[in-house]
Amino acid sequence: MNIEAILEDLRNRPSGPENTEAFRVLLHIMDDLRDKCPWDKKQTFLSLRNLTIEEMYELADALLENNYDDIKEEIGDIMLHMIFYAKIADEEGRFTIGDALLTVCRKLIHRHPHIYGDTTVKDEAEVKKNWEQLKLQEGKKSVLQGVSNGLPALVKSYRMQEKVAQVGFEWDHIDQVWEKVEEEIGELKEAITSGDKEHIEHEFGDILFALVNYARFLKIDPETALEKVNKRFKSRFQYIENHATEALSNMSLEEMDVLWNEAKMVEKNQKK
Repeated sequence: MNIEAILEDLRNRPSGPENTEAFRVLLHIMDDLRDKCPWDKKQTFLSLRNLTIEEMYELADALLENNYDDIKEEIGDIMLHMIFYAKIADEEGRFTIGDALLTVCRKLIHRHPHIYGDTTVKDEAEVKKNWEQLKLQEGKKSVLQGVSNGLPALVKSYRMQEKVAQVGFEWDHIDQVWEKVEEEIGELKEAITSGDKEHIEHEFGDILFALVNYARFLKIDPETALEKVNKRFKSRFQYIENHATEALSNMSLEEMDVLWNEAKMVEKNQKK
C-alpha cells in the first residue's frame, strides 16, 4: 500500500467549496484572535484543556437529546478548540493543523487496508480485529495502550473489554457473562458479611465491571444507559419537588412515591 500515492489521489478529488471555504475562514479568524484578542493571546494547551473537556460533554448531551441544532453548534465549538491547539503548536514551531490532519489521514489509510489495499473482510468484527493488529504493528506495546487514563471509569472499562475482545480475550456466550455477574454478586455478599470495607469496594467494582461486560454483549452502551437513567431520575424527582404540597422533609417516602409514579405516567403519555 502506497499511502502517499493514495493521499495524492484523494487531494485531487473535487471537494465541496462551501465546506472548504468555511474551514479557511475559521483558520483566518483564529489568526485574528491570537493576534488581537487579549484573552485568546494568553491561552495555552493547559488553559484550554478543561474548556475542551466541557465542550465534549456539551456535545455528548446534545447527542443524547438528538438536538441537531445543538449538535451542529457543539461540533463547531470543538473544531474551534482543535484549531486553537494547532495554532499554538504552529506558533511554537511544533506542527501545523495540516500536519495534524495528514497524520490522521495516513493512519486511517493504513488501518483500512480493506478500503485502500487488497485486504478483504467479511464484517465489522474483522475490521475491528484488523485495526487492533495494525496498531500493534505500528509499535503499540499493548492493545490497551490507546485507552486513555482520563476516561470516566465506566467508559474506560467498556473500552478495555472491547479492546481485549479483538485479540480473543472474550467469553464465548452471553450466558457465561451473566454467570460471572451472579458470581461477583455472591462474592460481594460474602465481603459485606466480613465487614472489610476495602474488600467490599473490591467486590462492588467487580460487579460493575461484569455488568459493563454484560451490557457489551447486549449491544448496549452502559455509559449512555446510565446517563439516560440519570436524566429520568432528575426529571421525576423534580416533578416531585414541583408538585409536592408541603416540604419534602415533611413527606413520607410513600407520599413521594405516589408523585414519582405520576411522573412516570407523564413520561409514558409524552412518548405516545
